[in-house]
Amino acid sequence: MELTGTIIAVLPAVSGVSQRTGNTWMSQEYVIEVPAQYPKKCCFKIFGEDRIKQFAIQAGEQNLTVQFDIDAHEYNGRWFNEIRAYNILRGQQVAAQPTTQAQTASAPAPTAQPGLFPEQNGQSPAPTGEQPQGDNPDDLPF
Repeated sequence: MELTGTIIAVLPAVSGVSQRTGNTWMSQEYVIEVPAQYPKKCCFKIFGEDRIKQFAIQAGEQNLTVQFDIDAHEYNGRWFNEIRAYNILRGQQVAAQPTTQAQTASAPAPTAQPGLFPEQNGQSPAPTGEQPQGDNPDDLPF
């Protein structure tokens, strides 16, 4: 999965020592805001000191695409989500997936449904007072 937006917060890095292996670890959380009519915010984590330094995310960075995985874990009978980023793309590095001719040829052509928008099918709309035939999703019972 991925989100593209602006980094609005860089939280302090957290580090420690693994009880199982004895190795040190580091993680850092960031908050990205995705522009829309109602902007959404998402807090994601980068795990590993090398990745934190490699990505070097700064507060206020715009047009940043975060590729991430979502996982959940249980602790004391409660479930917690974790959004862990594995790649960061800046600016126009995000490339659309190429569409092959086979995909285009096998995709069904969109068809208009008669009765919904007759003017799109070359028909004139139903005159006022007449109900179009068929099930109309805009025909509300109240």
